[in-house]
Amino acid sequence: MTDVLIVGGGPVGLFLAALLLQEGVRVRVLEQRLQRDRHSRAIGIHPPALTALDRVGVASTLVSEGIAIRRGIAVSGGKTVGSLSFAEVSERFPFVLALPQFRTEEILELRVRELDPAALVRGARVTGIKDDGGKVTVEADAAYLPCQHSAALVVAADGSRSLMRSLVGIPVRSKTYPDHYVMGDYAAAGSFGQDAVLFLEEGGIVESFPLPGGLRRWVVRVGEPMAALSATGLAALVRRRTGVLPEAATNSMLSSFSVRSSIAGRLVTGRIALIGDAAHEISPIGGQGMNLGWLDAEELAPIICAALEGTHVGRRLQDFELRRRRAADVARWQSEVNMMLGRPLPGAVLGLRNSAIGAVAAIPAVNRLVARRFTMQ
Repeated sequence: MTDVLIVGGGPVGLFLAALLLQEGVRVRVLEQRLQRDRHSRAIGIHPPALTALDRVGVASTLVSEGIAIRRGIAVSGGKTVGSLSFAEVSERFPFVLALPQFRTEEILELRVRELDPAALVRGARVTGIKDDGGKVTVEADAAYLPCQHSAALVVAADGSRSLMRSLVGIPVRSKTYPDHYVMGDYAAAGSFGQDAVLFLEEGGIVESFPLPGGLRRWVVRVGEPMAALSATGLAALVRRRTGVLPEAATNSMLSSFSVRSSIAGRLVTGRIALIGDAAHEISPIGGQGMNLGWLDAEELAPIICAALEGTHVGRRLQDFELRRRRAADVARWQSEVNMMLGRPLPGAVLGLRNSAIGAVAAIPAVNRLVARRFTMQ
């Protein structure tokens, strides 16, 4: 028996665990993976999330290891169309931090183990759940042996294909989009420094972000799924669109994905709550999904503490669900705008759109507003 059982030991589940452990709450985190996935896609940590992560003492480590992106520039046909400064989006963190998700998870896991070396249980696959109104019992296979965990409260942070969400029968609203992407990490090519670069080209957008270790991530919109694209093939595609040729031999990651979004019909049922991708899957374009999950956890943690102390929290849970669903709707809208701006356009229309983007970016007040939107302010 423990106070809180968290299903899912990714970045969101680990952050919630650290928040609760700091408050003296007994926590167990069940994670199905025996080892961390080093192929994860998320790299961007936005200022509100960094502020939240600072509450568990990891923000300074993340910042010291990551790349602070203080400006984004839009390029088309080799010419700069406009730029976006993040200088005024936050007093303490006036940037978007680029750090591979696996390293972010490692840092969070270290913090959790500092607080309780036994909190994280790896190799635990949930097979069933029962909420009897007084406690929740979760059945799992841990290291291939059946076991049970009981807790006063359970939080599902087990991703977009959440088994927990299915087990408790929560429906999902989903949308699919005609957008597909391929991406890869290469040794930095071009002279972009620590800027994020959006290439707004006739064939579709190409995005480029700096990463630690002298790398850059290249993300290319394509017309159909391209799971088998090689490092050489992606580099050639980048060159065709942008004129920049990443060195194929330096590639350290390749991935492809098609875009969808989903929002759970409920975030709370009985003694069980959903956060992160289990509650709302948002397109990775704009890098909002992981950050949204952290903000879920930050808001839920004090409600959990109050509930464990015996305070009636029904109204607070209702408000939590309303606010987090609203935040997910806003994030989904932002991702849809980002995807729309990245779709292929005929040359004449592309030129008009780029001129409009340049004109808007030149207005300081609008530039600040857009920068805040892009950084989840």
